[in-house]
Amino acid sequence: MKTYKVIGLMSGTSLDGLDMVYCHIWQNHTQWEFAIQATKSVAYTTEMETKLKDAILLSASDLLQFHNNYGTWLGAQAKNFIREQHLKEVDFIASHGHTTHHQPQKGFTFQIGSGQHLANESGIQVICDFRTNDVALGGQGAPLVPIGDQLFFSSYDFCLNLGGISNISFEKNHKRIAYDIGLANMILNYCTRKVGLAYDKGGQLARKGQINQSMLIALNALAYYDLPFPKSIGYEWFLEKVVPIIEATKDTLENLLHTAIVHICQKIAEQIHANKASSKSTLLVTGGGALNEFLIITLQEKLGDSIKVEVPSKTIIEFKEALIFALMGVLRSNNQINVLASVTGSRIDSSSGVVFTPSL
Repeated sequence: MKTYKVIGLMSGTSLDGLDMVYCHIWQNHTQWEFAIQATKSVAYTTEMETKLKDAILLSASDLLQFHNNYGTWLGAQAKNFIREQHLKEVDFIASHGHTTHHQPQKGFTFQIGSGQHLANESGIQVICDFRTNDVALGGQGAPLVPIGDQLFFSSYDFCLNLGGISNISFEKNHKRIAYDIGLANMILNYCTRKVGLAYDKGGQLARKGQINQSMLIALNALAYYDLPFPKSIGYEWFLEKVVPIIEATKDTLENLLHTAIVHICQKIAEQIHANKASSKSTLLVTGGGALNEFLIITLQEKLGDSIKVEVPSKTIIEFKEALIFALMGVLRSNNQINVLASVTGSRIDSSSGVVFTPSL
């Protein structure tokens, strides 16, 4: 089978920037394999970060205009990446876009970054809009990364991603199960940005803090945690349910961060212990939260000796999601399943994503 040469683009809920990965993907008999050739992260300017964060408040016409403009911006970033890395062959770009609205219970999810504008600006075919079809089929449209966990990282019992939100993926009864556990970097970054810091590097501030019991109790009591999977959350949920708890807690930044990390790790540990099938299990941790040393130490403490936390190379930590969207593009280009009903709760597995051909 041919080797696909693909650029994957990912912008996550933590709002730290655009991740780009150029990778080769091929199938060796029944096993999908990959080789990452080049990577780049583009930090958002303060203006772009604010626009993305506040996009949920835009009118329909302003949101659609931003959707188109952001698509053009993505195309320009991809074009720069290709030029800087001297990439000679790119079969297509697989783009997640940036989620501004996610309310599957109302039947919609929206990722800005117009595929046509991206294709026109970059001059390369684009596959994007991976979530809408699943929601139309009655699913959550999330999480999508578990198809990559299944095809690329099946040697681990659990795959945990710590982006803005924590989500987990594992095999149960010969099916892939995955869902958003709850909070991760979104709450941590919200707290640090209140004092002008982009994030708490390595969890150094959180390590100095102590637990605020009333805040911890309030976070642990959030109704979402009691819902059965499949389930997912977005920025709307964070604004409505979590921000009021933070704002009502008058304490030091260190204590807010420390409490948030204890909460994050407690909820992750609860889910892993409830679903582990053997006495010894391995947990792969990726996403920006994997670089938070205090969070990883706390997580290992909460999990105990029966679960081994494994943090991979920084390249995999930072670019795993972009890599998997590249894989989803490859699967879509072959009309193969790339969204799992066992994960999202939709009526059927699907091959999702919309293809856009450059017109210029």
